[in-house]
Amino acid sequence: MAHSNRKLDWIDNALLLALIFSVGLHLIVFVVLHPLRPDAERVAPSLEVVLQPPKPEPPPAPEPKPEPPKVEQPKPKPPQAEQPKPLPPKAPPPPAKTPLPPSSLPEEHISTPAPATVPPPPVIAAAPAKEAEPAFTAPPPEPEKPKGPSSQEVDTALGNYGSLLAREFAKYKQYPRIAQMRGWQGTVRIKLEVDANGVVTSSVVSESSGFEALDKQALEMARKATPLPMPPEALRHRPFIITVPVLFRLE
Repeated sequence: MAHSNRKLDWIDNALLLALIFSVGLHLIVFVVLHPLRPDAERVAPSLEVVLQPPKPEPPPAPEPKPEPPKVEQPKPKPPQAEQPKPLPPKAPPPPAKTPLPPSSLPEEHISTPAPATVPPPPVIAAAPAKEAEPAFTAPPPEPEKPKGPSSQEVDTALGNYGSLLAREFAKYKQYPRIAQMRGWQGTVRIKLEVDANGVVTSSVVSESSGFEALDKQALEMARKATPLPMPPEALRHRPFIITVPVLFRLE
């Protein structure tokens, strides 16, 4: 019995809570949907319209005044040349006197007519004689400069002179001992630069034999052979470069 009463109390409380919740929910909906101040009573912001007066129209532009007509002034006449004044009339010449015949004149008044004088011959001025122009003499021809040797002659002279120098170098030939022991052989080409006086200004190895001992010996032979013998006529009084071969062979 007590248990059933508790159950009824709980049901009553639940119904009461449901009723309170429903009333509160309706109250909230009413407040939300129907606010305290309706929209109809709200005062809308006033809008004032101010009309501006129309702008006055600009005055019309003044019409241009017509230009006054130009008055052309008369052009001044050019001054006329003064007319020459008329000369006074000449007086008439006196009447010519008629000559009296010679018979009526006294002897003292009779004069014999003078002989007619012959005018001297006109003098013709002779034109001044022109001075004789000096005769043009051609300058003597310049002496022909001696022509130098041709390139073929120079090449031939270099070949002959190179053979001569090779024989001169061979006089100072000494085979290096180490080259003999090791059997070194070869040909060294020495390039010599000679000035116009026939003096050697430079001597270098232009082509090596492959062995430094042989190259040094060839340069030493060229040094001992100086001064060089007289070069041929085609190589004199001019600098030149010549290559001399030096041969090293073991016998």
